[in-house]
Amino acid sequence: MSHTLVDTLILKLTALLDQIGATADNHLWLGYSGGMDSELLAYTLARFRETHPKTPYQISLVHVHHGLSRNADAWAAHCRQRAEHYGLNFVLRKVQLELGPRVSIEAEARRARYQAIAELLNPGDILLTAHHQDDQLETLLLALKRGQGPKGLAAMGQAQHLAQTPRAESAPCWQLRPMLDSSRAQIEQAVASLELPYINDESNQDTQYDRNFLRAEVIPVLKQRWPSIATTASRSAALCAEQQLLLDEVSAEKLQPLLGRCRFSGVRVLDSAGLKVLSPQWQAQLLRQFIQMQRLPLPAQVQLQQALAQLLDAREDAQLELSFKGLLLKRYGQQIYAMAPLPGAAFQLLDGAGATEDLTAKPSKLTLSPKQLQALSQGQSLSVGLASPWQRLELTLADSGPRVALAQVMAPQLASLGAKVQPSDVAAAPELVLGLKGSYRCQPHNRDKGRELKKLWHELGVPPWLRDRVPLLMQNGRLLALAGGFVERSALASGAEPGIVLKLVAEATS
Repeated sequence: MSHTLVDTLILKLTALLDQIGATADNHLWLGYSGGMDSELLAYTLARFRETHPKTPYQISLVHVHHGLSRNADAWAAHCRQRAEHYGLNFVLRKVQLELGPRVSIEAEARRARYQAIAELLNPGDILLTAHHQDDQLETLLLALKRGQGPKGLAAMGQAQHLAQTPRAESAPCWQLRPMLDSSRAQIEQAVASLELPYINDESNQDTQYDRNFLRAEVIPVLKQRWPSIATTASRSAALCAEQQLLLDEVSAEKLQPLLGRCRFSGVRVLDSAGLKVLSPQWQAQLLRQFIQMQRLPLPAQVQLQQALAQLLDAREDAQLELSFKGLLLKRYGQQIYAMAPLPGAAFQLLDGAGATEDLTAKPSKLTLSPKQLQALSQGQSLSVGLASPWQRLELTLADSGPRVALAQVMAPQLASLGAKVQPSDVAAAPELVLGLKGSYRCQPHNRDKGRELKKLWHELGVPPWLRDRVPLLMQNGRLLALAGGFVERSALASGAEPGIVLKLVAEATS
């Protein structure tokens, strides 16, 4: 029986790898707790490698040390020893849980575990987990308890893209569950027959945790009445997954005409006017899908309904912000934005071109040093890291297009480039600055008259929450240029005169 189940799991894993088009370049990682289920899967992986010598997958067992049990160190040592026994790579990751009032230890441990594993994965890598049929039933019951819809009731799939993997832009990472059709009884019998040593986590007996309560108190009663309930529940989950897939396809078609980009930052936005004419059911569905496109957590159903009412009924000139855990919903004009909470705005020098200023002490101001200016004058670019929604600011030299004249900012050493520099032009070093009062009066290079900065922000389509995050080049308290926007007319280079261009580079968007 034991080898029959292991052979079945090898066939299932092979089929799943073929299904996703995996190759030997894709690293296989097993989330390895050392418990009974993951112990059997680790044994299966060792056998799998023996039976696939022509496809030498790199296989690693990764154990996450949560620090919740006094036995955690002993468990980590056990897992390391077993990995050596199987001849498989072993990786240990320690995590610090963020616990507090109303924080579920189960949920926080899961979040920290997946985050720690995701940080190890490269594009195309594959995470294997030892979820089985009874785990699927537990997940389905928990989804019912939480009042979730088809997406939650779809529970776990055998092959799914793994969300929120930091380096997976070029190729998706996968999560495979080859044991999902296997029952707990089958696994117990196989482990006993193979005499595999495994960890018994004492917390599994604590029924204050929802999964343990279901496992110990609820599911045995259900199985006594309906022995095949885990199998039939898995079938229901599969049907919900099919229905959700069809819904997602239709939703994507209806959502597409409502999507746009912020004119200034390029982030994805949702048209509130187009959303408002749809039925309440489609409004909720499309807002959910829009949020998920940004890989952000969904609010609860009641919160979503309340958010829709405010987002769609607000005045056009309202600056609305709704905050949820890990999610901000904002509206500016007719556009709805979904984003993670914004980190503090700050500069960070990226290229090491001679910065001498302590950026942590003055995160909103960066003085350009003579060495940096000299590098710019010689055609080298200067990159400065920025906070979301941008990655960086690039300063480059150009001889055409709107640009800040070198003569406005450089030292007399630039005479070799043909620029006429007056001592008054270099009385102070130029600075990159975040934040300037809206009452400051500017005259952009493409306007005949000056105007207050707050009105120019509106013309450029810059949402209010980004205005203190856009870098400005200043000297002697005078604005020279607004990155991604305009050059002050008095600082504009003329003819073929060399000048500095400020370009904002946005974060990768979906």
